[in-house]
Amino acid sequence: MAVIDAERTWELVEKRLAATINERHRVVLGAVLHHMKLERDADLDGLIDTLSANPNYHFWMDGQDFGPKGRDGVRTYYAGLVQGRMSVMEFEMDRLLVDDDCVVTEGFLKQIYPGAVAQSKGFPIEDPSADYLLVFRQLVLWPVDADGFIEGEDSYHSGPVRITKLMPEELPQEYRDLIGASSAL
Repeated sequence: MAVIDAERTWELVEKRLAATINERHRVVLGAVLHHMKLERDADLDGLIDTLSANPNYHFWMDGQDFGPKGRDGVRTYYAGLVQGRMSVMEFEMDRLLVDDDCVVTEGFLKQIYPGAVAQSKGFPIEDPSADYLLVFRQLVLWPVDADGFIEGEDSYHSGPVRITKLMPEELPQEYRDLIGASSAL
């Protein structure tokens, strides 16, 4: 089994969308689903087009907000994920709530980090030249405006619940492609 299966990220969203008859809830779920798939594809222009005019992300860790603000800040954040080879991820959701203005998702975020990047963020890494799978318990609120645009992401996570050094043969192809792209820069 692959260490990351990005397709699992939106399984619960698609299942809920298929069962939802409330039209406003369908709009809110559809906005989040579309955003998730563009995130997987690293489609920066598409991602930005899913956002409201002034999106605000709130990434809460240790009582501090580290999220990007505004369209330029969010674009820079996503570009940094791709360039830093941290965009290969899976959000294994086990809970999803939806109302007229927000989707709430909770589960385990699995993300591959280059060892040096993980180490620079303060994670206990033994080999900065290796690649690691970090798993976080995460809750995300996805507020959606009246026009169906995402107003941001409010994310809360526990810090890593598991850190696993990966062997080169365990790295998914999309991550290997990022290694090749970053070495060509």
